[in-house]
Amino acid sequence: MERVAFKMKLFNGAEKEYKKRHDEIWPELKELLKEAGIHEYSIFLDESTNNLFGVLKIENAEALDALPANAVMQQWWAYMKDLMECNDDNSPISIPLKEVFHLP
Repeated sequence: MERVAFKMKLFNGAEKEYKKRHDEIWPELKELLKEAGIHEYSIFLDESTNNLFGVLKIENAEALDALPANAVMQQWWAYMKDLMECNDDNSPISIPLKEVFHLP
């Protein structure tokens, strides 16, 4: 199992709506993530900067590469694009983070 961490950026004032949409995550998106081998996926918010910090466990990190081609993933990104910084394809601008410490 591999751990993957990344950061993203919310627009000011989007915090409550971002949480609401994730509290109501689509069942088909949840299933897609599980089918990709994702476990223990959490997103944290730094309220002082509006930076989001995501961390997940995945059986094979290469499986993440297939997610952008999935229609459900593309629909989710389009749904979320008004809340956060995104690329031209609506995917969130996601910056990988390097692990520097882990206590198993």
